Amino acid sequence: MTATLEFGLDTFGDVTRDASGAMLPHAQVIRNVVDEAVLADELGLDFIGLGEHHRADFAISSPETVLAAIASRTRRIHLGSAVTVLSSDDPIRVFQRFATLDALSNGRAEVILGRGSFTESFPLFGFDLRAYEALFEEKLDLFAALLSQKPVTWEGKLRPPLNGQLVYPPVENGTLKTWIGVGGSPQSVVRAAHYDLPLMLAIIGGDPARFAPFVELYHRAFREFGRPAQPIGVHSPGYVAETDEQAREELWPDYKAMRDRIGKERGWPPMGRDEFVNEAEHGSLYVGSPETVARKIAKTAKALGISRFQLKYSAGPLPHGKLMKSIELYGRKVVPMVREMMG
Repeated sequence: MTATLEFGLDTFGDVTRDASGAMLPHAQVIRNVVDEAVLADELGLDFIGLGEHHRADFAISSPETVLAAIASRTRRIHLGSAVTVLSSDDPIRVFQRFATLDALSNGRAEVILGRGSFTESFPLFGFDLRAYEALFEEKLDLFAALLSQKPVTWEGKLRPPLNGQLVYPPVENGTLKTWIGVGGSPQSVVRAAHYDLPLMLAIIGGDPARFAPFVELYHRAFREFGRPAQPIGVHSPGYVAETDEQAREELWPDYKAMRDRIGKERGWPPMGRDEFVNEAEHGSLYVGSPETVARKIAKTAKALGISRFQLKYSAGPLPHGKLMKSIELYGRKVVPMVREMMG
């Protein structure tokens, strides 16, 4: 772990309720996400990540567009995806969009590339799910070649080749910071090391320490490649309130609604309160008072040797006002506590 632990937030733009309990339109949710990011910047947080989805319960389908709006209203916070589903996109267009965001934000753009745990983008954009692995592998290979910002000569099986092609606009200073998002695949961990890219672990259930073998695999791969390892980050869901009881009571119904909706699509049983409490106490749900959440983040940071922790702060229809309060407590109280605990 580096000497400085970075703290981030991310969201999928979950569609939320208004004060009367009615679901907000997607447009208002997107505007609320911009306000949430502005608050994160004011609090001194290091990163805000926006997920890409193409479904009714999440409002953000074009993270780069929303991030550009955030760039115009913030000064220092880094701006990225969480994640960009590279398999159903074009690597050149992804690079161009984030290079443009980097220009607009004066060098604050990042991209987290992944295969995506949701697959609605495949039929939407005309890609065959049977090529799930092949699409990501080939497109990542091309994207990695673009990072050099030199003329690219490249050939694959799924798109036409490139011969000495430059891609514009170039990143103004250095290279575009690019992470690989991994949910539990050893092959993806080794692939990140192969391309010399930082690793973002999506830990959304169970004891975070169970990912220690992936961290060791990542470091071992770098040793075998003869290069120093890149940073490792963790993305996990959570919610902060003044007390543990308040945080659990406020989060529980909306978290269950989100979890059960997704679970129904994937064949999971409905979430019980005992499972929720177990995840809060022993798993990867960072819910509670500032001190409780801080202790849990510090424990994870020490166990996995991470350089960044990203809290997925939105959860189903949990209202914007409560999200803003949670973000404020995270920035004002949790972050200083974790830094003190880490020494």
